[in-house]
Amino acid sequence: MATLTIPNSQMAQQESSSRLIDKHGRAITDLRVSVTDRCNYKCVYCRTGNDGAQYAELPVADYLRIVRIFVDLGIEKVRLTGGEPLLRKSLPELVRELAKLRTAVDHAPLDLALTTNGHLLAGMAQPLKDAGLSRVTVSMDAVDPDIFARITRVPGSFHKVLAGIRAAQRVGLGPVKVNCVLLRGFNEDQIVPFAKFARDEGVIVRFIEFMPLEEDRLWTPATVIPVPEVLERLHTFRPIVPLQANMLSETAQRYTFDDGIGEIGIIAPVSQAFCGHCSRIRLTSDGKIRTCLFSQFDHDLYGRMRRGATDEEVAAFIRFTVEQKEARHHIGEPGFLKPSRSMVHIGG
Repeated sequence: MATLTIPNSQMAQQESSSRLIDKHGRAITDLRVSVTDRCNYKCVYCRTGNDGAQYAELPVADYLRIVRIFVDLGIEKVRLTGGEPLLRKSLPELVRELAKLRTAVDHAPLDLALTTNGHLLAGMAQPLKDAGLSRVTVSMDAVDPDIFARITRVPGSFHKVLAGIRAAQRVGLGPVKVNCVLLRGFNEDQIVPFAKFARDEGVIVRFIEFMPLEEDRLWTPATVIPVPEVLERLHTFRPIVPLQANMLSETAQRYTFDDGIGEIGIIAPVSQAFCGHCSRIRLTSDGKIRTCLFSQFDHDLYGRMRRGATDEEVAAFIRFTVEQKEARHHIGEPGFLKPSRSMVHIGG
């Protein structure tokens, strides 16, 4: 396959000293890029489980152009997501080109991460590390194989994910984070087993509140397992101790155990929203900007590119869109509307 080359940009000279700032004064430094909305799992909190979906994804060269422009505008962290990003056969090549980018503010290497369900990770960990990936997050919603299969609706998949986590640890894609979406009636009994898993495997386990982003529309407030319940269950294993946040915009409340072994994070966007310090913007697999997971509108960046927009025009559109970023979401409030697209189409 021919090597992809990121085009030169005149915009870097014009905009390198500035940052993306929304109308609420938040600096936008984190870009989530969905490279596909295909997925080899059908998780109950995401997909309907039905086949026959129509998929959309951009050519790799177009993702490269878009990310380069975002980086020139002050983006410091890029996370590749999906769908399942490891289904893109050209992913190592994309990572290799992105790893060449330097941040506009201090010319430091781009912080480049990946979120995956881990099913294909065992064979991909080393190529991704060699290409320049910094670290990986694996979505895994149970440590019991039967419960895992019930959630993913893919029998026999647990051990492939476990092998992927261990391979990522082994090649240095760490610290590996393992994300568990908690869903009442499915996996609340996995909280303590996950605490043991964090300690035994040396990974950071993060529990995430179930959000109304699924295709089946089964979310209700009763399905959410709130932070106090998670903490109470963890305490039945052994005492936990709060840790300081790594940065103001960090989404997880961090904890360790009384002996300092293992790290647990709790991400509570429903019961304890952290919108005030949000630094994120998202690009969907079909090239649309999402200013919030719960936005009611997409902003068609790729449509402008297809109509011949220059880098400067694309940058201006990005700036205008970022300025419109919502102050917060309104989950659980009267009149709340679920987003028109589910998580698999938005990107994590």
